[in-house]
Amino acid sequence: MNQHETGRGIGLSVAASMLFALMSGYTRLLAPLDGLDIFAWRVVWTVPGALALLVLRQRLPQAGALLRRLAREPLTCVALAAAAALLGLQAWIFMWAPLHGRALEVSLGYFLLPLTMVLVGRFYYRERLDILQWLAVACAVAGVLHELWLTRSFAWPTLVVALGYPPYFILRRKINADPAVSFAFEMALLLPMAAIMLYARDSLPVIAHRPDMWLFLLPGLGLLSTVALGAYLGASRLLPMALFGILGYVEPVLLVGVAIIFLGESMAPGQLATYIPIWCAVVLTAVHSVRLLRKERRVKQGRQANRSDAAEV
Repeated sequence: MNQHETGRGIGLSVAASMLFALMSGYTRLLAPLDGLDIFAWRVVWTVPGALALLVLRQRLPQAGALLRRLAREPLTCVALAAAAALLGLQAWIFMWAPLHGRALEVSLGYFLLPLTMVLVGRFYYRERLDILQWLAVACAVAGVLHELWLTRSFAWPTLVVALGYPPYFILRRKINADPAVSFAFEMALLLPMAAIMLYARDSLPVIAHRPDMWLFLLPGLGLLSTVALGAYLGASRLLPMALFGILGYVEPVLLVGVAIIFLGESMAPGQLATYIPIWCAVVLTAVHSVRLLRKERRVKQGRQANRSDAAEV
C-alpha cells in the first residue's frame, strides 16, 4: 500500500465521518416522517446517486463484470444479498435513532465499532499493530469497561452497530468488487423492500403536499447518503482493516456533538468516564495517522533518491 492510497483512504474516512454526523442531524428536517419512512426514502433517493456515481467514475465495465460473476457464482450472490441486508439494518438504525432519543446509544456503538474492527484486523486478517494503535485500543477498552460497570449492559442499538458492521466488511472484502459497484448493487437489492415499505405505510400521501420535501430535502438525503457511504466504502478498501477501524473514532465524536448540541440529548456526568478514554483514543489515532503518512513519505522519497542515484551511475 503506497502513500497516495493511505492518504486518500484517511481523507475519505474523515470526510465520511463528517457527512454521517451531518446526516444524523438532517433527520430532524424530515418531520413528520419516522425512522422507517426516512430509511426507505433514503434507499429510493440513494439508488440514482449510486448509479450516477458509476457513470461519473467510469465503473460500468466493473458493474458488468460483477453481474457476470453473480451469474456464475451462487455463493457470491448469497454474500452480496447478506451484505445488502446488513447495510440496510445499519442504515435503518442510523435514521431511526435520532428521532427516538437513541442517538447517544448509536454513537456509543460507533465508539465500540473501531475496537471490534481492530480486533478483526488483528486476529482475522493477522495485521500487526504498532504501539500507538495498542494504546488507542487500551483507551477504548477502558471506556468500554466503564460503560459496562456503569450500566451493567449495552443498549441493543449499541450492539447492533458494534457487532453488525464487521461481518459486513468481511463479506465485502470476500466479494472483492469495486466499492462503488458493490454499493450500487447493495442499494439496488434494498430498493424493492423500500418501495414496499413506502406503499404499505402510506408514506407518499404524507409528502404529497410538501414540495420542499420531495424537491429538496429527500433528494438531499440521497445525495448525502451516496457521498458519505461511497467515501466510507472507498476508505475500507484503501486502508488496512486496523487503521480503518481506528479512524472510525472520528465519527462517534461528531455524532455525540450533534446529539447534544442539535438533538437535545444529554450526557450523564458518569458517562464522561466512558467517553474521555475513547476521545483519548481519537487523539492517539490522529497522531498514528500523521506518523504513518510521514513514514511512507520518507520511504517514497528514499526510493526516488535511490532510483536517481542508479540512473546517474
